[in-house]
Order: sequence, then structure tokens, then C-alpha cells
Amino acid sequence: MENFETLRAVLGWSTVLNLGLLIFAAIVLMFAGDKIKEVHSRLYGLSSVDLDRAYFQYMANYKIMIFVFNLAPYLAMRIVA
Repeated sequence: MENFETLRAVLGWSTVLNLGLLIFAAIVLMFAGDKIKEVHSRLYGLSSVDLDRAYFQYMANYKIMIFVFNLAPYLAMRIVA
């Protein structure tokens, strides 16, 4: 039962850390988005519209991955326990 509790704790903290990283990335994009777009535009040759789409898709996919691989298993383990 100790392994169950450890895994549940790891999933819980992993969820918290990943959501924190997602929020941090959103805040950075809100306040420093123009500078970041400038760098990425030069690196990859993408337009501002394409970069906006890429950033949105990255954040949406990251959020889905957090829910599927961290939050859902954590909640399932909380329900079972």
C-alpha cells in the first residue's frame, strides 16, 4: 500500500508542477510575447500569425497531456483509496 500512496503523491505533485509551468508559459507569452515571437520568427522563419497558432496549439496539447497523464490518474487513485 505504500507504493500506492507514493505513486499518488508523485502524480499529485507532478500535476501541480506541470500546471504551474503551463501558467508560467502563458504569463510569459502574455507579457513578453513580442520578444519571443521575434526570436522564433528569426529562428524558424514563421510569421506572427503562424507563431500565435503554434503557441496556442502547444499550450492546448500540454494542458490535455497534463489532464490525461497526471490529473486523471491522480483523481482515479483518490477515488479508489
